[in-house]
Amino acid sequence: AQDSNDILFFPSEINFKPLLADHKEAKLGILYYTASTNLKVDVGYVADVFQFNFPSDNIKLAVGIEFLAYALSTSYTGKRLQIDAVDGLFGGYISAVKSYTENMLLVRLKIMHNSAHLVDGHYDNETDRWFDDYKPIPFTKDYGELTIAHENNFNPNRLRYYGGLTYSTLVRPSELKILNYHSGIELSSQNLFGKIFGEEENVFVAHHFYLSGTESYSGNNHTVGGIKIGNWYGRGISFYLSYFKGFDIFNSYYSFKREKFGVGFEID
Repeated sequence: AQDSNDILFFPSEINFKPLLADHKEAKLGILYYTASTNLKVDVGYVADVFQFNFPSDNIKLAVGIEFLAYALSTSYTGKRLQIDAVDGLFGGYISAVKSYTENMLLVRLKIMHNSAHLVDGHYDNETDRWFDDYKPIPFTKDYGELTIAHENNFNPNRLRYYGGLTYSTLVRPSELKILNYHSGIELSSQNLFGKIFGEEENVFVAHHFYLSGTESYSGNNHTVGGIKIGNWYGRGISFYLSYFKGFDIFNSYYSFKREKFGVGFEID
């Protein structure tokens, strides 16, 4: 039998910190695309519900939930954001972390549902037509995603690199690849400029790469860099720059290639 302290209900920290440059991770914030003046609006929540600690083996297991939606805002008309497209994802995960002296081995398995929609911001009420005659499509993905990561702590610097794959049991349209691959790297440095408002600061840069496509695979790249004010593994606010090149992250436009630069913030 385990001590009660070894089983936590809604622990204060997440076992597997969300991937910084993956757009499919739960976030709360806004990304402003400078060229188009469009916005990516993120509303998400992720939490470990149960955490099981095995101190003698330096292992932590967690079971959690994740809900998120990210929307494309194309204008501000009628004193409200015009939302063109939205992706919604929800599901859960199991994660495990094995700690060593200066590094950690991390594994996470997510089971998620993703659906994409065009909404009223893509509709022209004056002509009673969808803009560009581009109509909604039935987009759905039910998938499992396995990510294996290794994190090194070279105080005050941290390095995490990872890789994994995603397998979809259901996809619509059927031309979508059911097997996708991803990898990435993240580097952060604590208190490089000293504390801000009495809180620690973390300068970071991250890159996420994934293979996806329809008839053939194609690479997608997203790089972010910025600063987080607050505990690296806890609450705080991040300000960052973003560069993306690949298939549109809004899955209603899954076959369109995009290249975007943006400025944003997130709240953990």
